[in-house]
Amino acid sequence: MSQAVFPPTDQPISVPPMDRYNQELIENLHPPDWSNPEPAPCYNLVVIGAGTAGLVTAAGAALLGAKVALVEKHLMGGDCTNVGCVPSKTMIRSARVVADIKYAEKFGVGTSHYIDIDFPAVMERLRRIRAAISLHDSAKRFQQEFGVDVFFGNAYFSGRNTVEVAHKTLRFKKAVIATGSSPKKLSIPGLEEVQYLTNENVFSLTRRPNRLAVIGGGYIGCELAQTFRRLGSEVILLQKGSHLLGREDADAAAIIQKTFVREGIQLILEANIHHVERQDVNKVIYYEANGKQNQLHVDEILVGVGRSPNVENLNLESVGVKYDKQKGVIVNDYLQTTNPRIYAVGDVCMEWKFTHAADAAARIVIQNALFSVLGLGRKKLSSLTMPWCTYTDPEVAHVGMYPEQAQGIEIDTYYIPLNEVDRAIIDGEPEGFVKVHVKKGTDKILGATIVARHAGEIINEITLAITNNLGMKAIAKTIHPYPTQAEAIRKAADAYNRTRLTPLVKKITSSWLSWQR
Repeated sequence: MSQAVFPPTDQPISVPPMDRYNQELIENLHPPDWSNPEPAPCYNLVVIGAGTAGLVTAAGAALLGAKVALVEKHLMGGDCTNVGCVPSKTMIRSARVVADIKYAEKFGVGTSHYIDIDFPAVMERLRRIRAAISLHDSAKRFQQEFGVDVFFGNAYFSGRNTVEVAHKTLRFKKAVIATGSSPKKLSIPGLEEVQYLTNENVFSLTRRPNRLAVIGGGYIGCELAQTFRRLGSEVILLQKGSHLLGREDADAAAIIQKTFVREGIQLILEANIHHVERQDVNKVIYYEANGKQNQLHVDEILVGVGRSPNVENLNLESVGVKYDKQKGVIVNDYLQTTNPRIYAVGDVCMEWKFTHAADAAARIVIQNALFSVLGLGRKKLSSLTMPWCTYTDPEVAHVGMYPEQAQGIEIDTYYIPLNEVDRAIIDGEPEGFVKVHVKKGTDKILGATIVARHAGEIINEITLAITNNLGMKAIAKTIHPYPTQAEAIRKAADAYNRTRLTPLVKKITSSWLSWQR
């Protein structure tokens, strides 16, 4: 098993396999010949961490005229570009092609029963696409296009208004902690000794594991379990809970669980793992499920059970920044830490651990850190309407409240199964639904869950409606092209409109029309 090496000092960065694509990646995101600039006398903003949150904060502030320093110890782009969204969705796209070929005969398209999956080629495509996208986050771009001073090295607070990095002192008026998160570790005896995969090294694989155990049934575990299964691995998913996607709508989780079983993923639910050991070339997981002791022999183990904030080695105590090792840096609704000079944004402090959440919150930090003194009105994190999507097939997307979060608010739910939507039937994708929750007796949208192959695209209409205080009436008046799967949302709005046809209204309209005859 190969894995990325992130050195604690200024040693060269290595991302195996070191082919031309990964060399290009490193050249963009941590150039080997990079020389840190001489620090300015004082920065309006020093940003620690060049993942999505840090990049958006630095670029946005610099474009507004601020003098900005951006510090990164590993690769610019953070998890999203290097070991998260970009590589995972690239793999998922290849896996979807396999699924489309497998089920092509349902559409009258004959294929051979054998599908030649070239796993090394899939991973090479991943590296090629990642390298191309890395240009957007490159050190040279941020220096030359945005005017940001980019520093590579380990940063820590050395005084009330200073950050130390690579033997240079950066003075600041305000600072932003954007150090992100890392895969959460499990205290399973023997797991560390056998070496295991996480999102930080799974995309460095060049050889497909024949038997893969996935520990964790959340969005990371589910996305990668289905992807590897479709790419030819035998996949066994061990979940501590009684069903997959425990935080999602139960009906949505049930569809994903049914899909996984149909695709040949072995699910071991309510699994309690006792220990792990190596036996020859195998890794053996000893576990208990349904009251029975058992063992599982696999080639690789992939752990995807959540994220832990990166709060270590920043010397936060010395500058009065409170933090929790599980929850991260403590911030208020304005993303301000317990030191009013210092803000935090992204995975290191937020419950929403999504790239788009980090992006949206970074825009809040820019205004609050740089302009609140002008009395422009500070922005609140709680004001954001945050959608998210799990990129299984079908996808599960959600925005707003779940019914159990309504807290005393009575709700009406409008449910449209996709097997009632013409485009879903045409596409051969009738398994899914749209659920929209509204405040009872009104058209005010409180939340929605969508299960569909492209639910992440469809959810945007609901997000826009909630953000701009548009209700079901507005959606019902909006013409949707026919046939599209998003028409399910209009059908939900039509269902709401039908509730307005009360017996009294119908009596009045019937009387009027009768008089007109």
